[in-house]
Amino acid sequence: MTERLERIAAAWALAGGAVLLLIALVTVTNAGAFLIDRLARLAGATVAGLPGYEDFVRLAVSCAALMLIPYCQARRGHVAVDLLFTRLPHGVRGALDRLAALGITGLALFLAYWMALGLVETRADHALSRVLGWPEWPFYLPGIASLLLWAAIALAQALERDAHG
Repeated sequence: MTERLERIAAAWALAGGAVLLLIALVTVTNAGAFLIDRLARLAGATVAGLPGYEDFVRLAVSCAALMLIPYCQARRGHVAVDLLFTRLPHGVRGALDRLAALGITGLALFLAYWMALGLVETRADHALSRVLGWPEWPFYLPGIASLLLWAAIALAQALERDAHG
């Protein structure tokens, strides 16, 4: 696999991690507001939580989760059953690795296709998040990009001379 694809996947995963960090910060803030509200009620006051918290978390998680997958593929961090695999000849392991990488390429492209159709449909429907009123279609873009990057990495791995890395 090209070093450039691996660097792109690493940067993309770091961006996904930043989104996850933001989700955690918003969650802590919202939970803190809940606790402060409980204390404020003792004094007859109220403190509201973050409006649209659930909207934000739902949309942000949908981006962040897929942003981590290409890096996992680049590092060959996917689940593999090595019980019998390690006992096979090197050539057979390489062929099975290539076949699996081609299958993953196909799967990622299949999912990207359907996600792109979902984006088009969501945009045409003018779907908005319930509380914040944000358009939902832009949140499909990181997922589609993640799936295409995942497919590119898996294809590059399938085409490597030594597929069993």
